[in-house]
Amino acid sequence: MDTKKPIIGKFSISLEGIEPVALLGLSDENLRFITQHFQSHISVRGDRIRITGPKPEAEKIRELFINLIKAIKNCEEISTFRIKKEIDNLNIPAHRETVRAQIETEPKNECVYTPKKMILPKGEHQASYIKAIEDYDIVIAIGPAGTGKTYLAVAKAVQALTSGKISRIVLTRPAVEAGESLGFLPGSFKEKVDPYMRPLYDALYDMISVDKIKRLIDEQVVEVAPIAYMRGRTLSDSFIILDEAQNSTTIQMKMFLTRLGWNSKAIVTGDITQIDLDKKNSSGLVDIQDKLNHIDDIKFVYFDARDVVRPPLVSKIIKAYEDNNPNAI
Repeated sequence: MDTKKPIIGKFSISLEGIEPVALLGLSDENLRFITQHFQSHISVRGDRIRITGPKPEAEKIRELFINLIKAIKNCEEISTFRIKKEIDNLNIPAHRETVRAQIETEPKNECVYTPKKMILPKGEHQASYIKAIEDYDIVIAIGPAGTGKTYLAVAKAVQALTSGKISRIVLTRPAVEAGESLGFLPGSFKEKVDPYMRPLYDALYDMISVDKIKRLIDEQVVEVAPIAYMRGRTLSDSFIILDEAQNSTTIQMKMFLTRLGWNSKAIVTGDITQIDLDKKNSSGLVDIQDKLNHIDDIKFVYFDARDVVRPPLVSKIIKAYEDNNPNAI
């Protein structure tokens, strides 16, 4: 009896241009789900997926990954449910062509992948902000609270860390708030400072598990500290965020921006209508708009009340203040 061996297909697919976790899932959950549906061998080495198996099945797996990668580039979230649907569609030739055409014609959006969630921009300014962070080493984001300035910056920092583009995240703020003095607050220095850092912690916890955040902080991969801790340092291979920058002085702002080392990004966020500094201190965030706006390698992004992603009432309140005193700081 003449038995022919099946023709073996071998394919390699690049993961360049996407975050591997978006496709493979947390702890390779999606990859394991896919391998359970096929006999072929599927492995990931470096930035490539390798498929080896009977040629018809290997070709089908290759098409599955191509479709999923295209979906990711269009900011679609990949779940096991979505993967199962794609696998089912591979067996319906007419439907396969329709799905492929839809994926290829859908417009691409800027999106950010973090270990816990995919973050889509809400509005044109947020999309421009995400793209600016990708394209520039220094980005200055100015606008009212609730526009996503800090949250999106932290998301891009987490994405850069998990994809291996940088090795450290540094989050910092001025320890100034509504006229309070740290010296009059109870507790150790850390206990005094932590409340000022809380919004940064909250953003991190929304994107990475608490246990992992604690480990990253213990290992100094993630650092959350007042801006005074930046003096005398050069931060290379880092993603550095200065939050509430309207409360930094001109000297602090200069000191922060000159900490930038090789393969690093610095993001500055703040609201120039909410400055808590004494009158004798000029805001570094206000100052740099004149000093640095002519430098091509620095990008300024501005938000307004229309970009607020909190309840509509907040936008109305912000607009009312802008209408009554648009230059108030």
